[in-house]
Amino acid sequence: MTKPSTKPYHHGDLRQALLSAADAIINDVGVDGLSMRRLADQVGVSRMAPYHHFKDKNALLCAIAEKGFETQDRMVNEILVEAAPQQGKVLFRNWVRTYIRFAHENAETYDLMYGKEIWKRGEPTPSLRQISRGSFRLWVDLVERMQQQGVLSSQHSALKTAQAGWAAMHGLARLLIDGVYAEPQELEEVADTVVDLITP
Repeated sequence: MTKPSTKPYHHGDLRQALLSAADAIINDVGVDGLSMRRLADQVGVSRMAPYHHFKDKNALLCAIAEKGFETQDRMVNEILVEAAPQQGKVLFRNWVRTYIRFAHENAETYDLMYGKEIWKRGEPTPSLRQISRGSFRLWVDLVERMQQQGVLSSQHSALKTAQAGWAAMHGLARLLIDGVYAEPQELEEVADTVVDLITP
């Protein structure tokens, strides 16, 4: 059961405090257990305070999803920065492992980023649409880079190859999260299977 936050915050970082508390709530009791009232109680502010930063629950969920994309993009960008030019398939394997590990370790956030709660039942905000497209663009750019190095086939365009590869990653991430096929301890093996399936 979630407890009221005891961490003090300044006026300027109330939005961040609300996001952190909302993230903790959905990880504890799921999206259905999150409400603006519960969030206010969790942070220890008035019931109206969250509405100064998020007009409704949908806007709050979109902000959580945006934060997820920011974290995911930061993780994969670190891989690109640290990668040596000759790494090739090693770089690609690390990217896929990172994607699936992020999904497993942030299951509720991942559901918001790629699930129907926002994209079908709700209404994605313009900023969420922008960051999600940018995140996919990172993936397309990597696929194009891997095609140029011969790690991935150039039979199809970078976009189509990226779409197919992402579908494989997302599918296995979902199976891992749901416990349908893969167990958490098999995470790296699952990631490596994806790589082996989509590389020549």
